[in-house]
Amino acid sequence: MNNRLLNSVWVLAAGGALLLSACRPDYKVTQVEASRVAIDSTWDIRPDTAMTALIAPYKAQLDSTMHRVVGRASMPMKAERPESPLSNLVADVLRQAAKKATGSVADVGLVNIGGLRASLSKGEVTVEDVYEILPFENALCVLTLRGADLRHLFENIAARGGEGVSGVRLTISADGRLLDCSVGGLPVDEERTYTVATLDYLAEGNDGMTALTAATHRQCPPGATLRGLFMQYVEQCAAQGRPLEAHTEGRITVK
Repeated sequence: MNNRLLNSVWVLAAGGALLLSACRPDYKVTQVEASRVAIDSTWDIRPDTAMTALIAPYKAQLDSTMHRVVGRASMPMKAERPESPLSNLVADVLRQAAKKATGSVADVGLVNIGGLRASLSKGEVTVEDVYEILPFENALCVLTLRGADLRHLFENIAARGGEGVSGVRLTISADGRLLDCSVGGLPVDEERTYTVATLDYLAEGNDGMTALTAATHRQCPPGATLRGLFMQYVEQCAAQGRPLEAHTEGRITVK
């Protein structure tokens, strides 16, 4: 194509599809060629010196922020199903954080395993570590669910093979069925209501948590991102001289 004959060309490649818009309708695309370019360490062999110099002051500023130590972990923690130390810890943080929004700790805390994108290593915890674990702008939402809908939520969790939960005990089968459930040590009462502290993403029914869309009340305090809440928790522990620590406790048992 001749640039003199086209005022604008926009190319969008996604999943093998290509969209091209040109100002001259009498010109047609006759052939498209494409290839994948691996973005890996081979590009570091001959770095662009001018670009490196340009971004150097910004990189230094970013590094000083991201490498700041905000706490310490006494043990390595992973996020995995059906239950894990890291998912337990984050779910606990969510459940406790509901107190600022509603005046009381939520009955249930829930975080999806897929939202925890890295493990936590033993030793110093930096701002970068927190961003790697929680890279999304997910925000706290406190939902009110009827007991019957809460049981449905636990069925959603069982079908996923487990998620990060707090305040509950679930027994699930290997094929994803809910066998037993309790909240605060008591059986679920289908006639009462419960509060669930979770993420806005899950509150919309994503990741299979369809039961959350039946909430009778929803409160999402502004600015309460999960990453920010977790960062605050890490810093509070550090201020109190306590390392981060979490364990599996039988919150979700597979039979």
